This record gives sequence, C-alpha cells and structure tokens, in this order.
Amino acid sequence: MSNDDLKSQPADPTRRKFLLTSGSGVAASLVVGYVPALARDAAGEVDLAPTAEGPNIEGAVPITLRINGREHSLRIDPRTTLLDCIRETVTLTGTKKGCDHGQCGACTVHVNGKRVLSCLNLALMHDGEEITTVEGLGTPDAMHPMQAAFLACDAYQCGYCTSGQIMSAVALLKEPCGTDDASVKELMSGNICRCGAYSNIVAAIQQVRKNV
Repeated sequence: MSNDDLKSQPADPTRRKFLLTSGSGVAASLVVGYVPALARDAAGEVDLAPTAEGPNIEGAVPITLRINGREHSLRIDPRTTLLDCIRETVTLTGTKKGCDHGQCGACTVHVNGKRVLSCLNLALMHDGEEITTVEGLGTPDAMHPMQAAFLACDAYQCGYCTSGQIMSAVALLKEPCGTDDASVKELMSGNICRCGAYSNIVAAIQQVRKNV
C-alpha cells in the first residue's frame, strides 16, 4: 500500500472520540424521546404530577389502608410492597428498609395485631386491614411501655433496627413465650441488630413482661 493510500484511510478512532460520539448519540436519543412527552404535558394532554392519592401510574389500583387508626385511600402500583407504600406513599418513615429480603426484621409492622415483615408483603394483600407502625404505638410524651423500656435499658445504638425490634417485642407480649431469656431470644431471632445490643434488648423486653 502506498503512502497516498495510507493518507486516504480514516484515522483510527480514539477512546475519547468514541465516548464523545456515543455519548452525544445517547443524549440525542433521550431528548428525542422526552421532547414529545414534555410538549404534550405543556398542552395539557399529560399529567406527570403526583396526585394526593399517589402517583399517576399506568395500571394503578385503588386501595384503602387503615394505618394507626387512620384510613388512607390510595392508588398504587399493584407490585408495591407494604413497606414501600408505608414509607414512600403514606410517608411514615419510622418503619425501616434494611435488607429488603425479609432477613433483618427492620421493616416489622403489625397487621391485625400480628407482626409481619412489610418488605415481603404486597400492600394489596392488606386492603382494609388494621396496620400499626411504630408511630402508632406511642408518642414522646406518652410512650408505649416497650418504648420506655428500650430507652431505660439503652437497648439501641445506631437505632436503625430499633423500630422493628420494638414492633416484634410488642407482638411477643401476646405470643406463647417461656419466661427465660433464651425463649425471648428465640422469638426475637428474626430481628438483627448489627450493633450487637442484644442483651439490652432482652433486658428491656423482660422488664416489660414482668409488669404485664
């Protein structure tokens, strides 16, 4: 191949040029996709804003959740978990998302008086049922005895698991459980404390059990 032939060949693209070119192409495709939607929104053809009952999601279904004695009429994606509905839609953030796989217990709430892992339950499963979150147990001025015991026994460190621990502990009061610490530990084994405050948690539970 002659020098003239080599000069006529296009230069090898550098990595920088490739990224710039491909990035511009992606940006252009996104703009093309969004502009018609934004134009329709400006013309009043599309409502992208969330409503008081929840976001305008295609396929959303109506549901009524009774949480802490108050009814919430909502429209939700049928795939929404009870945890996400409580936290994101009803905005009660005391219930925590830990593992999101039902392994840590941070998302524990009560449904009809029994503890459930809200990350493993669809909100639709509990339409019309009585749901209690940690916000429904007590207030700073009138705490539930279990909340007061956790405070008195210093049964927390970072506090992230505490609401789930308390919800499970309150449910335990109504469940068959032996009087010894080992029995309490067994029934609380679904709640993980990464800080390791287990002995204080058991002490708080036993303190309340003695007064029940």
